Amino acid sequence: MEDSMRMEREEVGNISGDRFYHGTKADLQIGDYLTAGFKSNYHPEVVMNHVYFTALINGAGLAAELAPGDKPPRVYIVEPTGNFEDDPNVTDKKFPGNPTRSYRSKEPLKITGEVVDWIRLTPTELQEWRNKISALKNNSQAEIIN
Repeated sequence: MEDSMRMEREEVGNISGDRFYHGTKADLQIGDYLTAGFKSNYHPEVVMNHVYFTALINGAGLAAELAPGDKPPRVYIVEPTGNFEDDPNVTDKKFPGNPTRSYRSKEPLKITGEVVDWIRLTPTELQEWRNKISALKNNSQAEIIN
């Protein structure tokens, strides 16, 4: 990715004052770090080179709901520890201009808190999203820009 596309954490913070979130089913503690190198939630055969996050709390909630596993979904407040960029899997392909406010980094994200008041999906909405993810997994044209 071009260096001009990359942003330092301070630049983003100064422009928008955003707080960032990561949704998962992992039980983490304040001070823990999220790192790249885990299987994709959407294509489990792919090991991810980045860790993903968003400035939209309910976007992180959606990711938490869709994450694999039997544990409860969790939304953590995270702080990037290095450079990050717009997530090209949604911004370049689906939503130009990054209205989803989705980002990714090769550097760890530090857990600084947890949010408990995000909007949960209804069982029907959750099943609709699972169906969409299942369709992606079975679509040979769907790829992850890793």
